[in-house]
Parts: sequence; C-alpha cells; structure tokens
Amino acid sequence: MLLRRLAEAPGVSGDEGEVRAILREEVEGRAEEIFCDAMGNLYARKGKGKKPRVMLVAHMDEVGLIVTGYEKSGLLRIDKVGGIDNRVLISKPVVVGKDRVPGVIGAKAIHLQKPAERKKAIPLENIFVDIGARSQDEAEKMAKPGDYVSFTAKTVDIGDNCLCGKAFDDRAGCAVLVDVLKEDYDLELTAVFTVQEEVGLRGAGVAAYTVQPDLALVVESTSASDVAGTKEQGHVTKLGGGPAITLMDSSYIAPQTMVNFLVKIAEKLAVPYQFRHLATASTDAGRISQSLEGIMTGVISVPCRYIHSPACIISQEDWHNTVRLVKGVLNAIAEGGLPT
Repeated sequence: MLLRRLAEAPGVSGDEGEVRAILREEVEGRAEEIFCDAMGNLYARKGKGKKPRVMLVAHMDEVGLIVTGYEKSGLLRIDKVGGIDNRVLISKPVVVGKDRVPGVIGAKAIHLQKPAERKKAIPLENIFVDIGARSQDEAEKMAKPGDYVSFTAKTVDIGDNCLCGKAFDDRAGCAVLVDVLKEDYDLELTAVFTVQEEVGLRGAGVAAYTVQPDLALVVESTSASDVAGTKEQGHVTKLGGGPAITLMDSSYIAPQTMVNFLVKIAEKLAVPYQFRHLATASTDAGRISQSLEGIMTGVISVPCRYIHSPACIISQEDWHNTVRLVKGVLNAIAEGGLPT
C-alpha cells in the first residue's frame, strides 16, 4: 500500500528526498511531464496546453527534529522542525541522519524530577537524543550538526478500517494525488508535491509561480479532535465523518464560491463531508491564494487524530472518500468550467 510506504519514509522539512523518490517512481507513466524545481517540489503534469489549468497540492514534509550539538556524555542536542508538542517527544524511537542511526528521545527520568517538574511539559533544552554513544567524540562520528531526526513507526491496521502511523500529515494527501493521477481529465492538471510546508508554506509559493494555475486545490490532513476531554462543539473534525472542507485558517479564508462548489460536488456524488471547525494553523493554501494576482484555492482534508505525532490515526474510508471528492471536483471543472 502506497500510503504505508510513504508514511514510514523519513522526510522532515528540508529533507524530503526519500519521499520524493517514492512519489516520482509512483507517478512515472501517469503524467506527461515530471520535473523538480530548485526548492525540491515535485511536479507531475498531464493535459498540457488545455484549459483551465488546475494545480493539486500536497506537502511531502513532516515535523521532526534537527541535531544542533552534543553533550560531553555523547547525547545529541536538538531543536524542533515544525510544530511539535514537547509532551509527545519523550521515549520515542527515532533515526538520525542519512545513515539512519537509531536513537531514542530522552529526558530526565520521572523518578529524578522534582514535583513541580512533573506538572509541566519538559522544556526542549532538557530533551536530547540518545544514540548509545559513550562520549562526544564517539557521537561526532555517528551524527553531525544539521542531521535530521525523524520519528520511526510502522503503519498498522487498527480498529474499524483505520490506520495508525506517523506522517499522515501530509503523506495521506500525497497518496490521494497519486491515485487521482491514474485517470485523465479534460483540463491541464499539475499535481505538486511540495516541500517545507511545516516550517512556513515555503515550497507552495514557488509552485504557484511555476504552474500559474487558474485554480488550486490543496489536499491536506487536519486534526480530528473527537476524543475524550473535548466537547462536541470543539471537535475540529470527526474521524469517519468524511473529507473536511476548510472555511478559514490562520493563513487563508476560503472563497464562498469555492466552498459552495465543493459542497455541491460532494452532495452530487453522495460523498460524506464535514467542515473543518478551526481557524488556527495554516496550509499551503495561504501562500498559494496570495500568489500572482491571487489564485482561487480550496482545501480538502483527511481527518487525523493525534496529528504531528508518531502515532496518528486516520480512517481509510475518509481517505477513499477524499479521493472520490477530488476526482469529482476535477471532472466537474472539466465539464462545466471554474466555479463562479
């Protein structure tokens, strides 16, 4: 299964090469033109020269860590790449650098913590990566400053048709784009797998200027907060509720015409859908929609519990319904033109 392979590949922001290689292999033969830009975005284009010009976007990168230095004991000092809650870091297995050196994220044992320390998240300066080195000299031979640190986790089946694993944000979206490329559409379609979304939507801006689309559709993963301790009105999305349509986030406000269009297609195809009830966080849509003279942009997301952790959960039914909705949107544009 492609999604499993993508999710298990390391690909922290700025180090998306392994994920890009998998995707390039998968889209070979499904697009007329495949290329990369200087940022590392991967493009797969078909129907070149047709109108309208549509860009599908999903980001390849995941949150993670980066090595910044050493302790004399051989422990690695680290910093975060992207938004990670310190509370999910401790005791998680990781791999470090191109050689995939195994390690564990560590901190002072709870037995040694003072009562006040136990009541709050451990600060990053007190968190390290242990690669089993006995000294700084030994650690320097195993890992270098600038080496990326990625969670390592197998993707497993769980519960009622769900998957548990890392990096579904946004390898789930990447897998959607690959599936969508299996079919032909009467328009120019460019699927773009972007880099560095988690650190500022950086690849998406370059992609927008490269493709210059008439319309862009971002396929993301988003928080499913239907868990204990969260009141129903605070649920961002619900697992199993279908793909989520974004109304607004901290970087972007969806044009009402786009929202209406996505809802109309979902209802026509009998695809269950929901709205993303959260106005914070950001997606590649924020950068794309403000590029050039402004680009009409929409966002469809796969709900994901425990996002930005090494143990995310998604519904395979939600994923398949996201594929159905995206294909439906492309066919509707090909047949009837852009939403107005």
